Amino acid sequence: MTADGVYVYAILRSGTPLPKGIGGVGSPPALLRTIRQGRLEAVVSDAPSQLRARRRDLLAHQDLLLRLTDEGPVLPMRFGMVAPDEETVLGQLAAGESGHVATLNHLAGRIEINVKALPAPNALAALVAEEKNVRQLREAARRHPGYEASLRLGEAIAAALTRRAAAAGKRLLGELAPRARAVAAGPEVSGCALNVSFLVDHSDSDTFLTRARDFADAHRDHVDLRLAGPLPCYSFVSAEARPVPVGGE
Repeated sequence: MTADGVYVYAILRSGTPLPKGIGGVGSPPALLRTIRQGRLEAVVSDAPSQLRARRRDLLAHQDLLLRLTDEGPVLPMRFGMVAPDEETVLGQLAAGESGHVATLNHLAGRIEINVKALPAPNALAALVAEEKNVRQLREAARRHPGYEASLRLGEAIAAALTRRAAAAGKRLLGELAPRARAVAAGPEVSGCALNVSFLVDHSDSDTFLTRARDFADAHRDHVDLRLAGPLPCYSFVSAEARPVPVGGE
C-alpha cells in the first residue's frame, strides 16, 4: 500500500470474482485487489497521489462498478473514497456486516435507472395553444409592446413550462413506480422539475426504459425526459454502507 492510502470502489459478497482486463483509477490504472472480512469483501487499490475528479478516472470508477454488477450485487462507493489503510476498511466491513449483507441481498439482480424531468424545449406553440393565460399575455404584449409586458409574458411562459414538466413528471412517476422495487428522490437540480431514481429488476430494465421513452415521446410538448441507466445502485445504499472518506475529491 502507498502512503496515499487505499482507494475503495465497492463492497461485494465474499468470493465475487473481479472482472478481467480492467484496472482502477490513476495513470497507469491501479491494480485492483479484494480484501475479505467474513461474508464481505471490498474492492480496493492503492490510492493515486493527488487524486482528482478527472474524466478518465471517473469513467474508470464507473466502468468497474458496472462490470462488477455482472458478477453479483454491488454496494458502490462514490468516486474519491479513500481509507488510510486496509485495516480501517476491514474494521468497517466487520462493524456493518449484517447490514451490508442485507443490502446486497436486496440489490441482487437489480439496477438503478435515473429519470430527470425538465421543461420541454421548443414547446412554445403547444404552450400558447393550451395555456389561456400565456395566450392572453402574448396578445397583450403585441398590442402594447414594452419591457413590463415582455417581462410578464416571459415569467408566465417559464412558470407554465415548469408546471407542465412537473405535472408530466408526476404522471410518469405514477406509471413507473409500480414497476420498480424501490424509488428514491434525488437531490434538487437547477431547472429540473423531477429527479428520481428507480431500483429495477435487471430482467425488466429494457421494458422499463421502453415505457419511459414511450411516455417521453407522447408528452414531448410537456416535458423533456433524461434517462440514465443502467447505473450502479448509488441511491439505494444506506450511508452506513459507505466508508468514511478521509481523502479524495
